Amino acid sequence: MGYLGKVPPSILEKYVFSRIGVVDERVLVKPSIGEDAAVIDFEDKVLVVHSDPITGASKHIGWLSICVSTNDVATRGAIPKWVSMVILLPENFDENLLDSITREIDDAAKKLGVMIVCGHTEVTPKLDRPILISTAFGEVSKGGVVTTRGAKPGDLIILSKGACIEGTFIFANEFYDFLIDKVPRDVIDRALGYINLLSVLKDAQLAVGVGGVTSMHDPTEGGVLGGLQEMAQASSLGFILYEDKVIVNEETKLICEVLGVDPLKTISSGALLISAKPDYAESIVNVLRDNGIKASIIGRFTNRESGWKIVKSDGSVLEVSEPVVDELWRIYGKFKSNPS
Repeated sequence: MGYLGKVPPSILEKYVFSRIGVVDERVLVKPSIGEDAAVIDFEDKVLVVHSDPITGASKHIGWLSICVSTNDVATRGAIPKWVSMVILLPENFDENLLDSITREIDDAAKKLGVMIVCGHTEVTPKLDRPILISTAFGEVSKGGVVTTRGAKPGDLIILSKGACIEGTFIFANEFYDFLIDKVPRDVIDRALGYINLLSVLKDAQLAVGVGGVTSMHDPTEGGVLGGLQEMAQASSLGFILYEDKVIVNEETKLICEVLGVDPLKTISSGALLISAKPDYAESIVNVLRDNGIKASIIGRFTNRESGWKIVKSDGSVLEVSEPVVDELWRIYGKFKSNPS
């Protein structure tokens, strides 16, 4: 059908979410658009579970795999504790490749306080690079669960760290040779350091600690704009996003300009979208900043009838109702056909 990355919501609804086997009433949050992770009832606590693949990067995938799955557990207000890891290796792989991947998995797991508890490792025919699929498990008290669908009209939207965090890191790694003559070396070096920004566990725990959080979401594929669409769809709301309020770090801005990429539409793991009651939003931003995490209020949720809108820096207003195709896939396609 010509899709790359996430399958469009209409296809998911038709072929995936409608086919989930036997419905278990202990599953409090079931598969649906925008919901980051399942929530399963264990009486006084709930188990939070989420799976994610790493397909848009070929370097540092061990580190990325731990961050992306635990992030989605953290957005539920839960503490990630366990990870199941599937490692698919290309034929004739070098043993050093597996050594590098598992070292990164171990380092990231230790940093985030999780254990690798099970999984599967195999050599898979016709792969040209390794693929990792991780499933993270965490727990939280039943009253502490945060869902994507919990946002309300009038809630303010907060973004931590900035747009295109993971995208900036991937671009600096994957297109290093192309960028090195076009972007200052220190900018690329700082972008490579974004590996240390990819977890949202601290962001989420700080925000929840302040109170007033109604929804959280990890903007992966589709970036900040795609993440907001998913939050709005899950909560049956409209939104208005102010482009000039979105943090775009210097490294991101320079690299995206050279590549011709829109940072608002590019994979953004490491950033956290938070909806909060208006009386709490400024306090959440201040607590994040006090703990060394950039944050800003970038918009608000509205009634569904108001639609999905972005106010551009020049003051123009655009409707943004079409599903976002992540810029990462477009750039990969461009470089594959014309790497110069």
